[in-house]
Amino acid sequence: MTALTSPSTLSSLRLGSRLAWLLFGFAACLVSIPVFIEAPLVRTFPWLSLALTPLLVGLSFYLQRQPHSRYWGEMLYGFSWCWGAGSLYWGWLRWEPLWHLPIEALPIPLMLWHLRQRQQLVGVFFFCGSFLGTAITDAYFYLIDVIPHWRAIMYLEGDVISVQEMLAQAIAQAQTFSGQVWGVLLSLSLLLIGLLPLFESQIRRGSVLPVWGFMGAVLSTLVVDGLFGLTIGLMSMS
Repeated sequence: MTALTSPSTLSSLRLGSRLAWLLFGFAACLVSIPVFIEAPLVRTFPWLSLALTPLLVGLSFYLQRQPHSRYWGEMLYGFSWCWGAGSLYWGWLRWEPLWHLPIEALPIPLMLWHLRQRQQLVGVFFFCGSFLGTAITDAYFYLIDVIPHWRAIMYLEGDVISVQEMLAQAIAQAQTFSGQVWGVLLSLSLLLIGLLPLFESQIRRGSVLPVWGFMGAVLSTLVVDGLFGLTIGLMSMS
């Protein structure tokens, strides 16, 4: 057996455990749910969307009590608070973009309490990754000055032609030189934040599972934002 094929060397080269990758994938799926499932639901049935929050919390506790689904339950717990905050904002406050991050941040004190108690760590790290992705996305909107377009679209959502015109203006703003520079810089920031934990050997081997939930939430934000931008672009062209 050579040095390159020794168990210790192979262990150091391993990227994540099977469970770590499964949690990473689950986090990526959960990040996409608010965009493609919650958003249309909350606009039509806001109270139903909000009422699903305690049901998700209850399901998360049930999963945590099962011998083989503890980590899935913890991640679902963190997601349930993302869902609840999103339902509150998009159901009743979506006309004012300035309220978006403060509302999404409402669960932070609870997450900090869990972190101090070393409870629900997979869910806490997932929430942190999801919120960080949301904050960076909102920062991009502020930096390229499309917040007025966001506000106008929410007020004009029943007027399809006007909404398409506002979307076209927002896309044009994003396609300017400064818009593209900020897009690249913030995308690289998300990529760096999402990959940086892999430089720590225990995390890289998949031994610190909560961090893999964090990485999945952060890195999947890039994919979701890209798909969302593509969808908006196609809508503005139709």
